[in-house]
Order: sequence, then C-alpha cells, then structure tokens
Amino acid sequence: MKKIYLFVSLIGLLCSSRQAISQSHVVTRLDGSTIPGSVIDSTVTTLMDQAKVPGIGLAILNNKKTVYLKTYGYKNKLCGELLDTASIVYAASFSKAVCGFLCMKLVDSKVLDLDKPLYQYLKKPIPEYANFTGLKGDDRWKKITARMCLSHTSGFPNLKWYDPRAVNPDYDSLGMVKIYFEPGSRYAYSGEGFKLLQLALEELSGKTFDDLASELAFKPIGMYRSGYVWHSSFGDDLAIGHNAREQQNIKSKKTVAVAGGSMVTTISDYARFIEYVIQGKGIKENTFAEMIRPQIRIFSKTQFPPISTETTDENEGVQLAYGLGWGLLNTPYGRAFFKEGGDDAWKNYNINFIDRGISIVMICNSVNGSILFKDLLAQLIGDTFTPWKWEQYYPLGYKVD
Repeated sequence: MKKIYLFVSLIGLLCSSRQAISQSHVVTRLDGSTIPGSVIDSTVTTLMDQAKVPGIGLAILNNKKTVYLKTYGYKNKLCGELLDTASIVYAASFSKAVCGFLCMKLVDSKVLDLDKPLYQYLKKPIPEYANFTGLKGDDRWKKITARMCLSHTSGFPNLKWYDPRAVNPDYDSLGMVKIYFEPGSRYAYSGEGFKLLQLALEELSGKTFDDLASELAFKPIGMYRSGYVWHSSFGDDLAIGHNAREQQNIKSKKTVAVAGGSMVTTISDYARFIEYVIQGKGIKENTFAEMIRPQIRIFSKTQFPPISTETTDENEGVQLAYGLGWGLLNTPYGRAFFKEGGDDAWKNYNINFIDRGISIVMICNSVNGSILFKDLLAQLIGDTFTPWKWEQYYPLGYKVD
C-alpha cells in the first residue's frame, strides 16, 4: 500500500513539474492586452517585499487553460527553503469551493437534493449532534437545506466560537451554534453551515468527507497532493504560514476533515481544479449553470463580521451575489465567480471570468497576502471588479474609514 501511495505521489510531482516548466511567457488580460512574464515577476516580487509576504503561489489561466504557474519566495524562510509548485499549502476556505463542486456531482447522480431539508438525511434530529446542541428549542433547523449551506443563507454564524455580530468579537468558550435569522432569507458567511452539510453528506454516503472528496474530485481531476486530512504520501513538503509580524504559524496535520476549511493542496493542484471546473468537466451543463447562478444578492458593507446591519450599494455595479459554493459578479467582461480563503497566517484568492476564459489563483503563506490582491488583480489580469473593500483586501497605504 505504501508503494502505491509513493507511486501516486511521484506522478503528482512529475505532473506539477511538467506544468510549471510549460508556462507561457505572455499572459492575456481581460481587455485583450498582454503582460510578459518578466513584468509579472517584477510586479509580484516588488509587492511581496513591500507587504512582507514570505511566499506566494500564482496561477493564471487563459482560454480556460493554465498558461502561467509559478511560485515566489519561501515556504520556510527561517530555514531558507523555497516554495515550489508541489509544496503543500493551506487551502483554507478554498475547501468550500471544492465541497460545492462535489455537492453538484451528487446532485447530478440524484444522491443529493439541494432543497430537501438536511435533517431528513440524518439518523437523529440535528440538535442531538454534539456540534448543534444549541439548536434545541429552535425548530428552524428543520428548514435548512444544502442550497442554504452552500449559499451561506443558513442563519448560522461563521464560527461558533465568536459572536457573528461583532466587529472584534470576543472568544466564546461555550461555542454554541445558534440560528441568527430565518434560514434562506439573507446572506451571512458561515463555516458552521458547511459543518452541517458535511454531516449530512457523510451519513448519506457512509464515507468520510475526505474519502468522498478523493473519489469525486481529487482522483478524477488528478489532484494527487490534495486532501481534507494529511496523507502520508504528502511527505514533509509543507509551507509555513506567517502572521502580520512575520512570525511563523505552523498548521497541524489534520486527521479529521472539515469540509469548510481543512483542505491542503498545492498551487499546481488547485490550478488543475480550476481548469477542470471552468472547462465544464465533471458535472452537467445545467448543473454547472445552477452552481454559478445567483442564489442571493449581497448588500453587506463587508464580508466579516458575517451578520451585520450595515449595508452598502457600492457593489451594485457588479451585482455581488452568492451561488452554490462561490461568490458571483457581473462585469463588462461577463460573469465571474470567485472564492477566497484565509486565517491569521494565510490569504488566498481565486476569481474566474468564465465568459473570457481568464482566471487567477493566488495562495499566500502570510496574513499580509490580502494587501497584495487588489494591485495584483488589476496589474496581472486587469480585474478591477473584485469587491476588495467588501473582502477587506486593503492595499498598502489605504486608510479604512
């Protein structure tokens, strides 16, 4: 068995290397203009130095194919170890996009009904599961569906340990999941919703979420160095995250999957996933259309805190909305779907302009990575549409109101 794992891992490494060296030297932007690789490199490294970001993985797609794949900087700066396209990185909430995709595969096979209340897939009432005991006495849990979890309209908080209504929430050691608004009525980003969805998927399939993801996504796509838990075949090629003061934050190697946030991957693997998705592979055409169809419009001033009364019309021009596992925009260059990810040591962003066949993926092993995104999006692919204020991707020198 170990020999098989090593063989599969070797195939993944070879595929990563081949893709890395076959990158194009010129990238086409949204407006049809081009940017040479030398300018991409100087732009990325200059901004990295200014923001004090140790390492970044970058992938750019033209015509729905990866044409630029490169890493910059370090996976472990203290040891002088360079980041490469096969280095394992923390995907954070990119996990939710993969979860959304595999849910749509289950919809195609008629295993999952997006609008069937999730409790009907479970062996016990939802409040009898350890993570959801706080729902006792609130029967609204009977209304929550897969569609609501994927579109962040479940009414749950993002993380049960923090007050979702506070700008700087205090840690709550009790961590009780509650429903904060009528399920399906509004948008509020929720990792807890994905935990409920994962529970249903695991009981429905009889498999762990990592096994389900391997079967439906990782293996068919060729993502040999990706998982929701750590696999021995990954070796020790692990990139290390950093906080705002450049201090290291080493992620534990997860043994239990979290559908909304435990995935690890490589920049090469995730670029392969984006290629697969935007080329319409793996799911039916109408299922893909439903995945990136607006389920709920978004008017919140910022994405976090996830439950706020503050609203804005600033993103009306791009019709900011949420689909099933992805955020959505409408732009002069057509439709776009995006997903971000991060914590206090990692920042990742991906956006796909499906009608132009142009995508970009950025994975940074520093919380300071968000400082780069506005400028990199504009300069590398001409994306001035990502709602960077809503995402709180404030560039260097920007003063928050």
